[in-house]
Formats: sequence, structure tokens, C-alpha cells
Amino acid sequence: MRHGRKVNHLGRKTGHRKSMLSNMASSLLLHKRITTTLAKARELRKFVEPLITRSKEDSTHNRRIAFANLKNKYAVTELFREISVKVADRPGGYTRIIKLGNRLGDNAEMALIELVDYNTTYTNEKSAKKTRRSRRSKSKAEGTAPVEVQSAAPEAEAPTISPADSPANEATSTSENEDKA
Repeated sequence: MRHGRKVNHLGRKTGHRKSMLSNMASSLLLHKRITTTLAKARELRKFVEPLITRSKEDSTHNRRIAFANLKNKYAVTELFREISVKVADRPGGYTRIIKLGNRLGDNAEMALIELVDYNTTYTNEKSAKKTRRSRRSKSKAEGTAPVEVQSAAPEAEAPTISPADSPANEATSTSENEDKA
């Protein structure tokens, strides 16, 4: 019986599971949000939140504990320099899990896990996106003004190359002439 055993093994051996959570935590700290399965996101939350709490007190001991768990010096630097400053007044709950739906291949529940204080970066990018305008709507807006007819300018100003005179066509035509001969 499994009474009192609360660890989700995620279908992996202990070493593999710890390495995977370490890599996922490093990615989360460096990129501020990652997409994964719901079960992995919940386990990652249990793994990352205590590390972020420890990072509030910048000591050599806490840095060593963070490095022992993350195994990535860039993630540790990011955690202690930027993230700990931003979450200094927050008493926990540093991550947010958003359900995304099911994955197409195996119907696994997917989730997005992100750091709570960094979601403004992504919302600003979405609002700054411009919509595409079609030419048709532009002409309708100017539809009240009469459309000017192009003046009969001499065509000598802009020499045009007919498809028969193009260099690519010359290469094919010479090869055709050689074949006929």
C-alpha cells in the first residue's frame, strides 16, 4: 500500500526525475515561462518555490543549495540577481499554472507554468502587435475621392523585359535549339 507517499514519480526513476526537474526549473528561471504537462508543472512548482524563497536571503549557503538543486550557474545568477529582488515582498505563490488543453499526440493535459511577477512582459508584447490591413479596405476609405486615371506616360522611361527576353528564358531557348540541331 502507498499510505503517506505523496511524491509523484512521473514514470521515472529517482535520478532521472531529479535531473528533469532541475532542468525544467532552470528553464523556468531563465525564460520565465515554460509549457509542459500538468503533472510535471505541479511537481515543478513544489521544486521551484522553496528555491525562490531561499533566494530572498542572498548568502553563500543559500547559493550553494540553489546550485546543488539547479546545476546551472546562469539560472542561479538569474535567481539571486533579478528574481529574488522582484519577489522580495511576496510571501509565497511565485508561480502560476494555466491549463492549456490536451496534447494532440497522446491527449496529455498540457499546462503553462510561469513566474507570477513576470507576466507583464508577455501581455505588453501581445497588445503591441499590429493588425494587417487589406488593400481593399484602404481603397474603400479613399472611395469618396475620384480615382485618377494613369497618365499616358511614354513607356521608354521604364524599360520592361518581356518573358521571352529574360536571361533564364535565353538559357532554356539555347538548350532547346541545341536539342533540335
